[in-house]
Amino acid sequence: MSKIAENLHRVRQEIAEAAAKSGRDPQDIELIAVSKGRPAQLIAEGVKAGQKVFGENRAQELREKVGALNADIEWHFIGHLQTNKVNMVVGNVALIHSIDSKRLARAVARRADQLEIRQDVLIQVNVSGEESKYGADSDEVLGLVEALFDEPQLRLRGLMTIAPMVARLEESRPYFMRLRELRDDLSERFPEADLRGLSMGMSQDYRIAIEEGANMVRIGTAIFSD
Repeated sequence: MSKIAENLHRVRQEIAEAAAKSGRDPQDIELIAVSKGRPAQLIAEGVKAGQKVFGENRAQELREKVGALNADIEWHFIGHLQTNKVNMVVGNVALIHSIDSKRLARAVARRADQLEIRQDVLIQVNVSGEESKYGADSDEVLGLVEALFDEPQLRLRGLMTIAPMVARLEESRPYFMRLRELRDDLSERFPEADLRGLSMGMSQDYRIAIEEGANMVRIGTAIFSD
């Protein structure tokens, strides 16, 4: 068994344990292997080990890997997306996690319209309020949701966040709780929409994120490190 296969096995076990702790089905939690900066060979090893969903942070790198890998991969874009890079992403990914403005939403919708597709998206929320982080402020999310509903080429599937760096992992819990509560509030306001997606938790804090309701976790270092 390769090192990546071993890491994937361990991560999946830990996902299952965190799910069981919160009374949830591990099958409801999607593991996104964050492959930014990793060569195609390592991604292929992950595919061989049964991993099908991979996340990229950079538009040009995503486009290159989509072209280089013939594997049955579901790509997600999880990084900050600039409007001038939209053409590299839309149509190449199943899900964009990082819609954070009406301007970006319009650009993604225009490209999806040109390709005659409907693009699934998440709204990235800056729940910590840190200036160094991307994402819409919590009080901007309602207006952004309404704007997305006005774009028929987009399908809003939920929310994403990145918790701040903390001294103790338990300190990340309130941020994940805040995103879940925001999602629940939006689901009540818009019962016709499917907003179940909660993309939160990375290598250092995904267990806590799962306990707080994450159903997508973005894990890179714990899978690709030696």
